[in-house]
Amino acid sequence: MAERSGPNLSITRRSALLAGLAAGACGSAPPAGDTLRVATGALPDSLDPARGQFASAALIYKQVHAGLTDYGPDGQLAPGLAEHWEAAPDGLAWTFTLRPDLRWSDGRPLSAEDIAWSALRLVDPAQSFAILGDFQNVTNARAITLGDAPADTLGVDVLDDRRIRFRLDQPLGLFPILMREFYPFPRHVIEAVGDDWVRPQNWVSAGAYTVRAISQVDMYLARNPNYYGADQVRIPEIHVQAIRDDATRVRMFRADEVDIADNPPGNQIDFLRSQLGSQFQSFDAPILRYLKLNHDRAPLNDLAFRTRLNHAVDRAFLAREIFSGTATPTPRSVIIGASQEMAHPAAAELEINRPDRPLEIRTTIGVGERIAVSLADDWRQIGIETEILTSYPTDLYQAVDAGEFDIAVSSFNRGLKTDPFFMLDPFAPNGFAANFNWQDDIFADLMEAARREDDPRRRAALYGQADERLFTQAAITPLVHERAHWLIAGRVEGTRPDVQPQLWRDLSLAASE
Repeated sequence: MAERSGPNLSITRRSALLAGLAAGACGSAPPAGDTLRVATGALPDSLDPARGQFASAALIYKQVHAGLTDYGPDGQLAPGLAEHWEAAPDGLAWTFTLRPDLRWSDGRPLSAEDIAWSALRLVDPAQSFAILGDFQNVTNARAITLGDAPADTLGVDVLDDRRIRFRLDQPLGLFPILMREFYPFPRHVIEAVGDDWVRPQNWVSAGAYTVRAISQVDMYLARNPNYYGADQVRIPEIHVQAIRDDATRVRMFRADEVDIADNPPGNQIDFLRSQLGSQFQSFDAPILRYLKLNHDRAPLNDLAFRTRLNHAVDRAFLAREIFSGTATPTPRSVIIGASQEMAHPAAAELEINRPDRPLEIRTTIGVGERIAVSLADDWRQIGIETEILTSYPTDLYQAVDAGEFDIAVSSFNRGLKTDPFFMLDPFAPNGFAANFNWQDDIFADLMEAARREDDPRRRAALYGQADERLFTQAAITPLVHERAHWLIAGRVEGTRPDVQPQLWRDLSLAASE
């Protein structure tokens, strides 16, 4: 049901958003031995990396699949299935050398042929739902995805059992970084059982863990003895529970029913920080909370109107009251300091044509809804009325994809990906967040040039220009860069203060007394 926000709305945003926290003490239960118990908001929409699209899938993929390259314990680029890699002198190819004696979880050898077949599957529109993304610069990848070329024309060459070469249309210095989440598929299983390869009884992968069982709300993972780093994996079993309600995950953690829980409610941050001490941990993270603006709808197709909306947003209030002071107010997509100028100084003086109807703000229940209430109050002060439409996330995504929205409260979390590329590329042509009907050749050209650049300083300069273009065109309305909050039990060891606990293979559990 839509929640209307207009002149008759009697409750102010301050009274709505500053409601007190009601949290009772929870009982306790004994730890679950050698099993790591994790509570997260959702399970993957698919265990197949060619089809999964949500952040919940990306988290699980890090546990059950192995990338061609990988994340080190510090979150930076590290060897994965490939032990080293090198670019051709002209930058138009990258050659990866696999570790010796790699094996799938069923013991079958994993070779460069498997890597090549997996790349072909990932760009084949008949088999993959994935956005081209990381492979768009590989020769013929775009044509294959559009159906203009057969999959076997992809620029991938098997040099021998352990070496594979990717040919590019243009230099791409970030290519090894992008390969951290290119997860090979078990060809021998897929060719035998098709889409059923993701069922636990058929499961084969190359990651640290295998999928032992899964339901709508539970997933059980078991250590993979054939993983190349199996001798470093300390936790034998993991139980992942999908607990949609943020507050319920907190209650389970406080009752000692789970060891790790993510995303506690924003209005409980101060309380949890004081009550849980070191078990409440926050991390700098590439998480952007922003507004999608439908550029196909008037008056949002007018730059002056978008700029005026942007200027009127009280980001400091959002950061302080909704995110308990743990988020950074920002008008930019790339992570920047809090001292950055918040809006164009002349924006407050812009003359705009106010719409003759309320603007629709689409959002989901929880933090998004509270943000929408605050925005409605900000914009009412400049004479713009709104209507808040609250729905489930899937309904919101469908409405945005269909263009049936004015403004949508949105966010993305790039996990452990901290390079500026990952904050801007979602809005580039074919990016996963580029579904708000904005096309800008200058921004597209800057992003393409940054992709080609292999010098980090020049690449950073290009990203800065692209970020500036996104800002001056008010293409989106960035609100805050959030921090990632996790609840981590004292028995969980191996976490780092600078890296989110997303690599469970690097963790261990203290022995029970």
